Parts: sequence; structure tokens; C-alpha cells
Amino acid sequence: MKRNLLSNLPEDLSNEVFEELVRSSHVRIERIVSNGHSSPRSGWYDQDESEWVLVLRGAGAVLFEDGGEVVLRAGDSMNIPAHRKHRVLWTDRDGPTVWLAVFYRQAADT
Repeated sequence: MKRNLLSNLPEDLSNEVFEELVRSSHVRIERIVSNGHSSPRSGWYDQDESEWVLVLRGAGAVLFEDGGEVVLRAGDSMNIPAHRKHRVLWTDRDGPTVWLAVFYRQAADT
């Protein structure tokens, strides 16, 4: 079925919206819609899966526990290896930021 990931965006963005698009035993794909959101300051994402993320619209910044910071704008992507602690520092406040996140496990991780 055809789908446009930039259409039918949620109207209520008081909270980030996570929408699972595909799931299998080794891969999970989500559309995430943010608007001025950030991760809670009290902790870090420490995921068992690696994550490849692409910003389709808007912008955001990811902060890593080691102090590295990456700003992503529409068209930018990056890979975050499993257990690399990170958090979303900010997302665009002027309109929705749409992320495509692909969570995956390496064959040896099974």
C-alpha cells in the first residue's frame, strides 16, 4: 500500500507521536513526529538495537553521552550503534519535525 510519510501528520503534537510502520524479528521502522520536543533531562536512551535515523522535514539535534552533538536537517541521516547513549537535545519549534527511524539488530545480536 502506498503511503506518504509527510501527509496525515497528527494535529495534536503536545507530545511526540511515535507510529510503528513495519516490524519483524530484526527490524522495526517508525515515523516520529516532534514539535519542539526533547528527551527528558534525567536520562539517556541506551537501546539494545542500533538505530538509523533520517529527518524528512524540520530539524533536531542529538546529544551523545561523550559530549558529541549532531544537528540533523531535512535530508540528513545518521546511524547510532546499539548502546551508544544519546538523547534528543531539541527539535524545531516552527513546525513539525518528521523522523524516519529504523531500529535493527545485527545477525550476531540474535
